[in-house]
Amino acid sequence: MASDVLLSDGSTVHLRPIRKEDAPAIVDFHGRMSERTRYLRYFSPYPRIPDRDLERFVNVDHADREAFVIVAEKRIMAVGRYERLRHDSNEAEVAFVVEDAHQGRGIGSVLLEHLAEAARANGIERFVAEVLPQNAGMLRVFGDTGYPVQRRYEDGTVHLSFPIAPTEKSRAVQEDREHRTESRSIARLLSPRGVAVYGASASGQGIGAALLGHLRDGGFTGAIIPVHRSADRVAGLPAYPSAVDARVDVDLALIALPPASVADAVTDAAAAGAGGLVVISAGFAEAGAEGQAAQRALIESAHRAGLRVVGPVSMGVANTDPGVRLNATLAPRLPAAGRVGFFSQSGALGVALLTEADRRGLGLSTFVSAGNRADVSGNDLLQFWQDDPGTDVVLLYLETFGNPRKFARLARRMSRVKPVVAVASATRPPGLAGELPGPDERAVTALFARSGVIRVDTVAELFDVGLLLAHQPFPAGRRVAVVGNSSALSGLAIAAARANGLVVAPGYPRDISPQAGAHDFADALAEAAVDEGVDAMVVVFAPPLPGQLADEDADFAAALASVALAGEKPTVATFLLGQSPARVPSYPSVEEAVRALGRVASYADWLRRPPGVLPEFTIDQERTNVLSRYGIDVVPSIAAGDEEAVLAAAEQVGYPVAIKAAGRALRHRIDLGAVRLALAGPDAVRAAYAELLGAFGPEVLVQSMVPPGVACTIEVVEDPAFGPVVGFGLGGVASELLGDLAWRAAPLTDRAAEALVDEPRAAPLLHGYRGSQPVDRAALIDLLLRVGRLADDHPEIRSLSLNPVLARPDGYSVLHAQTEIGEARPRPDTGPRRLQTP
Repeated sequence: MASDVLLSDGSTVHLRPIRKEDAPAIVDFHGRMSERTRYLRYFSPYPRIPDRDLERFVNVDHADREAFVIVAEKRIMAVGRYERLRHDSNEAEVAFVVEDAHQGRGIGSVLLEHLAEAARANGIERFVAEVLPQNAGMLRVFGDTGYPVQRRYEDGTVHLSFPIAPTEKSRAVQEDREHRTESRSIARLLSPRGVAVYGASASGQGIGAALLGHLRDGGFTGAIIPVHRSADRVAGLPAYPSAVDARVDVDLALIALPPASVADAVTDAAAAGAGGLVVISAGFAEAGAEGQAAQRALIESAHRAGLRVVGPVSMGVANTDPGVRLNATLAPRLPAAGRVGFFSQSGALGVALLTEADRRGLGLSTFVSAGNRADVSGNDLLQFWQDDPGTDVVLLYLETFGNPRKFARLARRMSRVKPVVAVASATRPPGLAGELPGPDERAVTALFARSGVIRVDTVAELFDVGLLLAHQPFPAGRRVAVVGNSSALSGLAIAAARANGLVVAPGYPRDISPQAGAHDFADALAEAAVDEGVDAMVVVFAPPLPGQLADEDADFAAALASVALAGEKPTVATFLLGQSPARVPSYPSVEEAVRALGRVASYADWLRRPPGVLPEFTIDQERTNVLSRYGIDVVPSIAAGDEEAVLAAAEQVGYPVAIKAAGRALRHRIDLGAVRLALAGPDAVRAAYAELLGAFGPEVLVQSMVPPGVACTIEVVEDPAFGPVVGFGLGGVASELLGDLAWRAAPLTDRAAEALVDEPRAAPLLHGYRGSQPVDRAALIDLLLRVGRLADDHPEIRSLSLNPVLARPDGYSVLHAQTEIGEARPRPDTGPRRLQTP
C-alpha cells in the first residue's frame, strides 16, 4: 500500500498507511494547522487532540477503517481516512486534511485515489462525506474526481455521496493529472535555474570535472555551483562546501561521487531546494545485490526529499534551448539545437548517440540518458515531450520496458500528436506463455506500429527515420516517384520500395541521362513534385564523369534543394556527389533511404486512421466460469478414459457426438485421425474409441456435434513490451506452420478487433472464398472484444487459447478453451497514481 507519488508541482512525497507510532507526529501535524483548517476539518475549533481520539486516529484495522498519511522528510503533511458506516455496509465516510503550507499541491486528489482503491478491495462501493460550504477547496477535490457526485445541503453542511468504481471519466481525470505531474517533474530537470555539481575535483581530473567543464563551456545560462569540501574555486568557478551556502536557486544536482558518498549529496541538494538529481556514479544495481540495495536506498531517500532521479550510471541530460544551453552530459559537444527529443536508456551508449546525432546533422531539443532507469524513464519523457513546444519528434533507445502497459498507452496518445521512433527489443523471454505461440519479430514490429510507434531495429535506422521526420513532411500516401541519373540505382530503389510496402507511381522511374546537367535534373524533380499521382520522391544520383559538364551545369545539390525544400512531398536521397543539401535526408545506400521512407509512410497511414473505441460490456458476476461471465460460451465436453466412460459421456451430451484425442496438440487434428465426427450411436462410438485408443491412448474428450464452420483460433499471451496481447488466425496445420496470426494489445478497440479478423493471410476463407458463404464477421469481432476485455481484467490469466472456434454464417461455436492460471503479474498501469521504480 505504501507508494511514492508525484504532486501537482512535480515534487515527490511518500504515501503509506498510518502506524501506531505516528501518534507524536500526528499531534505535531495538528499543531501546525491553522485555526481555519482545523475548523473546516472538524467543524469545531478542536485546538488539541484528546488522548482517546488520538488512540483511535492511529489504530485502524485496514478494512473497515483505513488511514493514509503523506510524508515528506519524515514529517506528516496530510492525512486521509475512511470509515465504514456500519459493519455490514458497503458505504464509508471519507475525509482528509492537508497542512496549510501544502494545500493546493494536489494532495487531496492523490489521497482520494488511494483510499478508494483500498476501500474497493474491502468491499466498499460508495463514499460519503460531509463538507462545510465555505470549504471550497475540499468541494473542488470531490467534484473534480470524475465520479458522479450527488450533493445535498442540510443543516449547514454539504452532504456528498458517490460510487467509487472507476469510470471512463475518472480514469481520464486521473491520467490527465498523471500527465501534468510527470511532465512538470521532468521540466524542472531540463530547465534548471541553477545546477550544483558534486564530485568535480580541484585538479580538473575525473568524470565530475569533465561534467562541470562541459556545463560551463556549453554556456549554461543559469548558476553553476561546484560543491567541494575544501577548495574555494573549481574550474575557475567559486566553490562551496554545501550547495546551500551558494544562496542561489538550485533546481538540479549532478552527482559524480563514489556510491558511499551519494547519500550525503542527496541530503545537501534537497536542503538547497533542488527538484532532481542526475546520478553519474556507478556501483549500484548493475554491480550486484549490494548495489541493488544501495540503489533502492538512494531512490527512497530522494523521493522522500521531493526529488526525481535520473540514473544511476547516467551519461547526463541536455537542453539546447538558447535560453538554457544545458550540457550536463559527458559529451564535450552537443548536436546543434533542433526539434528532436532523444531518450537513451543505455548509459554507455549515451555519448556515442550524441556524437552520431551531431555527425548526421540531427538537431536536438533535449536529451536524457537514463542509465539504470531507477526512477525517471522513457514514459516520463513521453509525458514531457507531448506538450513541449520545442520538440516535434521523439527518438527512444530502449533496452527494457519497466511499465509496458503504460508505455503502450502513452505512445498511442503521444503518436497522435508527435511521431515516436524506438529502437526496442522484440525478444520474448522463453517460457513466458507456456506452450502457446507468441508474437514473433514481425508481429512485435506490427504491435509497435499499431500503437503509433515507428519501431526500428538499429541505432542507424533510428537516425535514418529521425532525419526524415525532422526535416520533411509526411507522405499523403504510399506512391513514390524514383528520379535519378543511374538506372542501376533506380532498379535498387524499385526493389526496395516493394520490400517496404511502397508503390512505384505510374511513369516511374524517371531516369535522366548521365550526361544531363543540373537544370535537366531540376526539371525532372519538379515534374515529380507536382505529379498528382506521386506522394513522395526517392532521388538517386551518381556523380557524372570528371570534366563531362561545365561548372554552371554541375550544381546538382542546389537543384535538389530547390525542389525538395519547396514542395509538400517528402524527399529522400542517395546523393553520391559531395555534400547533400541541408534538410534533405541523404543516405549512403538506396535501401536505407527507402526503408526510412517506408517506416514514415506506415506511420502516416496510422495517423490517417481514426482511433478506435473501447466498447462497454456487462460482466455477469453471478456466473462461476470466468469465460461465461464475459459472454464466451464453450461447447461442453466430457473427459473419459475407458470405453464405459466414453459411452456414458455420449449418452449425457446426446447423439450425434464427436470423440477427440485429449492431448492438447491433437484434439483438432482431423488430418492425423485424432478426431472422429458425427457418431450416431453406441456402436459407432465403440469403434471410434477403439481406433483412438490404439493410436493415441485412452484419454479422450466427448462432445456434442455442432454445425460445421471455418476453424479459427484465438490466443492470449503476455508480451514483455505490451502486456496481454490477443492473437487471431485461422485453424489448420498450414496456418500454424506459417505463424499466420495477427496480434493486438489488450484491451481491444472496435477497430483493432476488426483488423484482427481481416489481417491473417488466410482471412479470405472467412469472406466467402470460392463460393462458400461468408461467416458472421460481426460475431467474431464481438468475441475478440470480449476476449480482449477478459485478458485486460484478469492479470492472473497467463495464457488463454480458444481452439478451434468454428465460424459460420449464423455465428460461431467455441469447441475448446485452455487457460493457464498463475500468480497475477503486477499491472502497474492500473489503480491510483504512484511512481513505479525497479
